[in-house]
Parts: sequence; structure tokens; C-alpha cells
Amino acid sequence: MTHPAKVLRAARKASGKASGRSYSSGTKKALVQSATRLFADHGYAGTSLDEVVAASRVTKGAFYHHFPSKLALFDAVFTELQESAIDRIRQAFEAANDPWDQARAGLRAYLDVSRETEFRRICMQEAPVALGHEAFTEAERAASLGFIHDVVDRLVDDIGEIDVDREALAAVFYGAIRSSAEFVADSSDPDLASARVAESINVILTGLRTLGQLVTE
Repeated sequence: MTHPAKVLRAARKASGKASGRSYSSGTKKALVQSATRLFADHGYAGTSLDEVVAASRVTKGAFYHHFPSKLALFDAVFTELQESAIDRIRQAFEAANDPWDQARAGLRAYLDVSRETEFRRICMQEAPVALGHEAFTEAERAASLGFIHDVVDRLVDDIGEIDVDREALAAVFYGAIRSSAEFVADSSDPDLASARVAESINVILTGLRTLGQLVTE
């Protein structure tokens, strides 16, 4: 049996999908938009291709012209939501001037995205199961780890005289932020959970900044 991660890589290559939001036809866009609504409402397993095709008002032949399987369609939806989220987070990040304020703004934007129904259901709850752990982790890291590295680089550059492995620190931040988003998404009170997470991350950032100041004194 072919591993799901290999199937998805082949599907991406075959469709020439450089970006989940770059569509060559209105049909493909309609399929992704309809699937996004259905996957958010009913989950991956609870959504049939017949429902997607009917909601998109296309034929199954048209569907298979763009996607080899429901899994490939789900991957396109997942990628679309991930890239859109990163764009929003980066905009919030770049709107601040101080690197520490940038980090906090980026975190707040990510927690806001994590509370949205489509992102929470599809990217956080359904994707690990539908795509499989390997493919999900690979796709998520590809979408967000580069941005996390950028955040870490700016923080460490601002600290100055501190010896820290930036790659390791980025991995720590990535894991913490991912776990924080899950904490918020799974909470019965996402707003309260988000506030608690933001407060906790702020303590970590303050500690890191204080450490840098002590080292340079």
C-alpha cells in the first residue's frame, strides 16, 4: 500500500500546485470553496465526493480533471487555509516595529485564526487524521516554520550578545505555538484560553528579553 504522504506529494506535483490559492479555472476554485464549507461542517470522513460535486455544480468528470481523489482535494483546502493564515499573521507581525511587539502581534493573530471554525476544524482537527501524521507535519512545517525562524532571528538579533542555537529555539517556539493553538481550539471557552496562552507566552518572551539584557550588562 502506497504511503499517504507519497500520494499527496505525487498529487501536488501532478496538479502543478505551487500555491493552494493559484487556480487555473473557476471549476477548481468552486470545488475548493465548496469542499472547505463541507469539510468544516461535516469533517473529512463525513463529506462525500457526491456532496462536493453537487455543491460545486460540476460533474464528477470535472472533479477528476483537477483532483485525483478526495484526499488530494482536502490537501488543497488545507493548504489554502494554511497559506491564508500565514499571510494574516505576517501582516500583523510586520505592522509592529519592535521585534518583541512583532512576536506578540503574530501570536495574537495566530490565536485569532485558531478560533475560527474552518481553520480549527480542518487544519487542527481533521488534517492530522485525514492526511496522516507524516504528511500533516510536513505540510504544516513547510507553511509556518520559515516564518517562525524569521521571528526568532529578529528576537535574537535584538538581544545581541547571547549564545543560542537559533534552529533549536525556532523548534521550541514552533512546538509551543502549535500546542498553544490546540489548547485554544479544544477549550470550551476559546477566548479565555487564548488570553491565558497570550499571557503565558508573554512571560516567556519577557524572560528571554531579560536574559539578553543581563548578558549584555
